[in-house]
Amino acid sequence: MSKQRILIVDDDPNISELISLYLVKEFFEPRTCEDGQTALDLFRSWKPDLILLDLMLPVMDGYQVCREIRKTSQTPIIMMSAKGEVFDKVLGLELGADDYVIKPFDTKELVARIKAVLRRAANRQESAPAPSENIVQLPDLTIDKNNYIATLYGTALALPPKELELLYFLASSPNQVFTRDQLLDRVWGYDYGGDSRTVDVHIKRLREKLGDHEAWSLHTVWGVGYRFEVK
Repeated sequence: MSKQRILIVDDDPNISELISLYLVKEFFEPRTCEDGQTALDLFRSWKPDLILLDLMLPVMDGYQVCREIRKTSQTPIIMMSAKGEVFDKVLGLELGADDYVIKPFDTKELVARIKAVLRRAANRQESAPAPSENIVQLPDLTIDKNNYIATLYGTALALPPKELELLYFLASSPNQVFTRDQLLDRVWGYDYGGDSRTVDVHIKRLREKLGDHEAWSLHTVWGVGYRFEVK
């Protein structure tokens, strides 16, 4: 069985080397680079199974690297940063990161997170429904999770991956109420530190882009969570 490839993108070679040593011990195949453009080039040529992506990089920062990768691929990405503000975490997750770790971190914990993210990615792939089941159609709104496209009145919406996944998840279970913790678990795939603002920010942005419609709406259930209401 071939080893899973981990691309480590960090401009501090000492950090990259330390992570690499731990990954080799866990039977992964790591590779390192120090800037965003090289990371994109290696992503396309080497095809890693997971990317550890620092945010503060020369040439191209981690946010832009994540944005470019998510245009064509759902390869798991774990962002690494000394920035611990909620805004930075939300932005990283909004752009499509699967996890976010704050420096300095315990290397053993990082390896555990890598294994967890890879397991979730494998489970999603195994349990993925048939293509026809990945499309939700409503009056004037189509959400196509196969191609990560949502159209409103025939025009494509500019939705980052996590916004589209959240909208698809809610719309595919019409009139069902979900708590913020349930949405974090089902859409982001892990308990994001109990921070419900992640969901609130994404719902707010979806409402701004969807506007009002007489047949459906994103509805707040006060004190509980959200539901996609179909009238």
